[in-house]
Amino acid sequence: MPLSPAELEARLRLHALPDFGPRRHRRLLEAFASASAALSAPASAWRALGLPAGCAEARRSAEVRQQAAMALAWLEQPQRQLLLLGEPGYPALLAELDDAPPLLFVEGEAALLEQPQLAMVGSRRASKPGLDTARAFARQLASAGFVISSGLALGIDGAAHRGALEASGQTVAVLGTGLQRIYPARHAPLAAEILAGGGALVSELPLDCPPQAGNFPRRNRIISGLSLGVLVVEASPSSGSLITARLAAEQGREVYAIPGSIHHPGARGCHQLIRDGATLVESIEHILEALRGWQNLAPAPRPPAVPAPAGERHPLLALLHAAPQTSEALALASGWPLARVLAALTELELDGLVACEGGRWLGCAG
Repeated sequence: MPLSPAELEARLRLHALPDFGPRRHRRLLEAFASASAALSAPASAWRALGLPAGCAEARRSAEVRQQAAMALAWLEQPQRQLLLLGEPGYPALLAELDDAPPLLFVEGEAALLEQPQLAMVGSRRASKPGLDTARAFARQLASAGFVISSGLALGIDGAAHRGALEASGQTVAVLGTGLQRIYPARHAPLAAEILAGGGALVSELPLDCPPQAGNFPRRNRIISGLSLGVLVVEASPSSGSLITARLAAEQGREVYAIPGSIHHPGARGCHQLIRDGATLVESIEHILEALRGWQNLAPAPRPPAVPAPAGERHPLLALLHAAPQTSEALALASGWPLARVLAALTELELDGLVACEGGRWLGCAG
């Protein structure tokens, strides 16, 4: 049964309380069975559960009521939803976490959160090759049927979102701010593109929550928790991306890392992850093999490479020379499994020999 309007408003009031995280929220609901009952309980009952006195005092404040009212008004607009832990529609993978968010504000296609996702993260100050690699991998993974999730940050995050959009794929941005405070501001147009492309924006924070340093590491558990695995493209040893990778490992998710030059500081975080057991990734085939059970891809054995004879075009380049094609059409025309086609296209794109425009591949001069 759907929640009553009174219970929904009560859940939002609990969420608006200061210093009231997921574990305290869960403890209160387990003790009183509903948010409405919790709000009506005496302050002594809250103290008996070990909850701060400030929470009990603030629950009836005008500020908390106003925040709940603002959220209810926001939810009246199209494409806006509130997903509640324990209720239908809440992402099953995320619900497995001990500190799963009690609620998620979602703008866009909330159903995407139940589809197979792969998270892509990395440095905010990524190199040009790192950004190109992130876009190429995101394009291929989106073409393979994965929803690409990331954090809307500068650098690798933004490149991952854009790569998915360039392949006409879908992408989810998990914010470290409220959905009414897009951060960084320069990515507001990207957020709009994500929504226009059938993607979604997600946050556990109050709608008007501004950027606060402590909220960004917290949101990383959502990025990894929603996903089957996390791909780290480029990161220094102190990067927040390594926090996401560590959380993914603790959550039982796959961790992938792309290696780089030993002389590039941005590769050291990935090399550390690989030493710690992350899967070394050189093409998306390494990821597709591990996650094949989540896709509708035909079984693809690892065939030997088929290099083009000297002086001849790569087989896929020969097909693209005739006309631009989708990756699926290339698989049919070449007779190769889709996973192999996607891996080859990634390598050709990184070599500057092909490009993807509007979901179709075309050969580049050179």
